[in-house]
Amino acid sequence: MASLQDQFLKAGLVSKNKVKQTNQEKAKQKKIERRSGVESVDEVRLAVLEAQRKDAERSRELNAQRDAAAAQKALAAQILQMVKQSRQSKGSGDIAYNFTHDNKIKRVYVSAQVQSHIAAGHLVIICQGESIELVPGVVANKIAERDPSVVVRVVKASTTVDEDDPYAAFQVPDDMMW
Repeated sequence: MASLQDQFLKAGLVSKNKVKQTNQEKAKQKKIERRSGVESVDEVRLAVLEAQRKDAERSRELNAQRDAAAAQKALAAQILQMVKQSRQSKGSGDIAYNFTHDNKIKRVYVSAQVQSHIAAGHLVIICQGESIELVPGVVANKIAERDPSVVVRVVKASTTVDEDDPYAAFQVPDDMMW
């Protein structure tokens, strides 16, 4: 393949005298560099290398963001599939069961048997957006490994009473509706 100079000559963009003069200047520059022992710095080449490095770094960052988004989407799909496969019935829905999720009090209507299973920890509440589902505790543990923010755990209140508690004699029933 012909050099760039030859291609320019053929196209008529430069003259033979201009090519000769440029070659002489390059030869002089190399001779000066050899004598002085100092290499000239090609700023254009360095700028191109720096631009390539920045583009590669930007591409890596974008790929990392894309991969993270894909992984997050895959986790959400796994959670959705696990909830669909193992969701339990809420019963006839005659008792309102109140719970807190994201610092908000939410309510789900369940049967008395389902309420006792939730209180015992056999069933766990899963909140995905506005959807509220019940799943077994084993499945909830697997979901919590992927995204703990969707799992609502029922924390049993401690039954120990302080000695100086003025309301120690007044017991609050477990099934109290609030």
